[in-house]
Amino acid sequence: MEIQSVGESYVRAGQVLTDRSAVSAAARWTQAVSEADGVCVLHLSPGVDPCELAADLRDQGLRASPNHVLRGQPLWFGGPSSRPFPAPPIAHKPGKSRSDVIVGLLDTGVAEHPWWPGGGWYDALGPDEADATEGSQAGHGTFIAGLLVRRAPGVALRVRRVLDGDGLGDEATVVRALHRMRERPPQVLNLSFGCRSFDDGPPPLLADALGALPDTVAVACAGNDGSDRPFWPAALPGVVAVAALDATEEHRAPYSGHGDWVDACARGDWLTSSYLDGGEFTGYAAWSGTSFATALVAGAIADAAAGEPAKEAARRLLDGPRQIPDLGVVFPASL
Repeated sequence: MEIQSVGESYVRAGQVLTDRSAVSAAARWTQAVSEADGVCVLHLSPGVDPCELAADLRDQGLRASPNHVLRGQPLWFGGPSSRPFPAPPIAHKPGKSRSDVIVGLLDTGVAEHPWWPGGGWYDALGPDEADATEGSQAGHGTFIAGLLVRRAPGVALRVRRVLDGDGLGDEATVVRALHRMRERPPQVLNLSFGCRSFDDGPPPLLADALGALPDTVAVACAGNDGSDRPFWPAALPGVVAVAALDATEEHRAPYSGHGDWVDACARGDWLTSSYLDGGEFTGYAAWSGTSFATALVAGAIADAAAGEPAKEAARRLLDGPRQIPDLGVVFPASL
């Protein structure tokens, strides 16, 4: 993927996202248009700046955005454990109880693991949902899946692979995956990735796609660069933005994003979970980052949603007694 750096954000070079209403307005700067699953990607003529064109279309009242590059966490910015480390097997036996709650997991995919048999959801996955086996973030989705099923026993995961083995994807891919979830929306959605936008404002097509899932609780990571700048989609209204605490669960992890747009926090340091089986790993790893704090919060909401609507469960849990300024309510790890 050809990437263009714009300040502290990254976009796909020569691409703008729109809905159909903006296609004709951008025709003179466009070489080709690809439309699928609710979003149009404009492939621009050489020399046209996607950020300038997106801003111009917005000034006309149209929905447009450069195709932002979305990055999985934590490896892009690093942290105390900027890569996974081998861990011994973790004692976990899937229970026989089943929940009606479905958690959508958009990530690098999910690999085969001893924790999945009997759940049904893994057998339904196709080859396109398998976890990446190569790259700096291969196994990221598998790690998160383990945190989710341990925190919310009996839930089913609906997996969509939107990131490659290096944890990179783009806004168009995520918007299309969200569009395909409209027919059978999950109760909870785990989004352990994000981006800075070129103008620090909310990406409108991504906001629209999440807004079209009104009964789904979207939970997203606050990023790992230690900044209070909004990180999207976490900072979108209605999305539960999650920061990471250190291993004591008392203080912000130094790498964690923070600010008044953050809603919740959970331990992100040195968590252990399911991972790939190969090389120095035997199916288990220790890893750190807001990605994994996000899974703990999403799992807690999914577990509570077994007995009440997910939106109500989220509101109740986010009104918890222990709050930390710029980090929101504390969710105990409970693994």
